[in-house]
Amino acid sequence: MLKIGVLGAGHLGKIHIRLLLELNDKFQFIGFYDPSDENAKVAIESFNIKRFDSIDELLDEVDCVDIVTPTLSHFDCASKALRKSKHVFIEKPVTETVNEAKILINLSHEAGVKVQVGHVERFNPAFQAAVPYIKSPMFIETHRLAQFNPRGTDVPVVLDLMIHDLDAILSVVPSGVKKISASGVAVVSDTPDIANARIEFDNGCVANLTASRISMKNMRKSRFFQKDAYISVDFLTKELEVVRMEDIEGEPNPFDVVFDMGKGKPVKKVLFDKPDIEDLNAIKEELSTFGDAVIKDTAPIVSIEDGYNALDIAQRIVDQLKSTSSPVFNNK
Repeated sequence: MLKIGVLGAGHLGKIHIRLLLELNDKFQFIGFYDPSDENAKVAIESFNIKRFDSIDELLDEVDCVDIVTPTLSHFDCASKALRKSKHVFIEKPVTETVNEAKILINLSHEAGVKVQVGHVERFNPAFQAAVPYIKSPMFIETHRLAQFNPRGTDVPVVLDLMIHDLDAILSVVPSGVKKISASGVAVVSDTPDIANARIEFDNGCVANLTASRISMKNMRKSRFFQKDAYISVDFLTKELEVVRMEDIEGEPNPFDVVFDMGKGKPVKKVLFDKPDIEDLNAIKEELSTFGDAVIKDTAPIVSIEDGYNALDIAQRIVDQLKSTSSPVFNNK
């Protein structure tokens, strides 16, 4: 059983603490560190757990650590843990800057430990059910819209929200990035609150991503288009729709939905599939797989390299936003 501690007991940190306590077949929860007395008081009253006085004191008592602090402190917390050869689960984005992520990769290799990044949508049951259907997508469209919440406004919406979709896309498009175009607007904070990015991959795939944290309603949907198939993933409602076409030999069934592709071309049958999705807790799943990776000495499902790749593209989008003529940064 792995001794684990949590750094950060804010809103998301308390969720992690609760789930780690439930995963008592893999983890022995040792305690947490949070400099905020208010956060600590709520965590202690809610879970009856130990608060450590410093990060170093907690690290000395655990095998692995779960970092759920604000993004700006990810690097400091993770580098301390890795220098003590502790396994690390770290929330997304992995760090504030790409250079910091590079340093953490090197530290993790030197320490010989596991690092998993909290790109939770990889564990969304709708996306996991969709992956077997996604084969060589050539056009991808994503919308991640959220009602305003002050949490997360310490970073641009690209790093707060869009990075979820960037990681998911990179996991199913095995190709380098050729070109990035982006635009965005800062409305209520000092960095873009709504942004759109177009990514062109070397293999011809194009991804069009929109993220907003000032929407009137929440939406988390991705659509994947590929030869003879359309896959729609609703991350919010955990629903999956698959529309596929296949050639028909001979006469079609009168009850089939068919496309006549024209003279000399085969008639195609349209297949509609809406698989049943098991309602799993994605955060619990990712923490459980992190424990498995450490215990079984296997590669984490979302590696620190994956976290780096998503952050690298996200930062390139942010840089593109900064280079636009419109004052999308610090417009107040």
